[in-house]
Amino acid sequence: MKKYLIAALLSCTAFPAFAQEEAPPKPVTVSGNVALVSDYRFRGVSQSDKGIAVQGGITVSHESGLYGGVWGSNLAGWGTFGGSNTELDLIAGYKKDLGDGLALDVGVTWYMYPSGADKTDFAEPYVKLSSSIGPVSMLAGVAYAPSQEALGNWSNTPESKLGDKEDNLYLWADVSGGIPNTPITLKAHLGGSKGNPGLGPNGTSVAPTGSYLDWLIGADAAVGPLTIGVAYVDTSITKADSAYIQPNFSRVKDGKSIADAAVVFSVSAAF
Repeated sequence: MKKYLIAALLSCTAFPAFAQEEAPPKPVTVSGNVALVSDYRFRGVSQSDKGIAVQGGITVSHESGLYGGVWGSNLAGWGTFGGSNTELDLIAGYKKDLGDGLALDVGVTWYMYPSGADKTDFAEPYVKLSSSIGPVSMLAGVAYAPSQEALGNWSNTPESKLGDKEDNLYLWADVSGGIPNTPITLKAHLGGSKGNPGLGPNGTSVAPTGSYLDWLIGADAAVGPLTIGVAYVDTSITKADSAYIQPNFSRVKDGKSIADAAVVFSVSAAF
């Protein structure tokens, strides 16, 4: 391989008149991804009743740093999200390179649950700071959803009241790193939620037990155009924490908590 690279470089040097100029970067780029996961976990909690989910998204980015996109996944549709079988996220933001490997990303996500009941959709602004040192990538993020009915405490606690509005704060950190001379990347995640201690309308809530931690540790392997992943996912939510929000916080089949530890498998592709 090195011989071919050297030959290519020499040919470019010896015959500059025939060398093709590199095309300038496009002002607008489109990227996307599709994935099949054994369990859709959002901040440690299963959104697919511990079942398979098909997911995908597309993002349009401008050279100025502005971007917009859409992402979707199927859901369990068994009681949360107003009975919706689909999550559809609209995303808009601005990303700027700060130099020295640092990048700042500021935006907002609008979570929608089509065909579900009213008052399930909500907006959540976020700020992310990322950095890379050699093969290691790191990211720290803050997501804060201001008070909205979809996040309100509507049931199952003494403080519940119809029409209540609550906010939600989520802090997280991700780290990943490739193993030299292999197609394998190790990854880890730690997040903390603080929000509604009960349930919102129709069983909705981003942090259904008030405050908890979620974490993930896993690995990805590049196999041709695909990425195959495996991860161990868990939360600090106890049985006592989740008992008062059953059955909305349990599997349809056997009543077990949807925040229990699980091994999640995935197959994805980017384009």
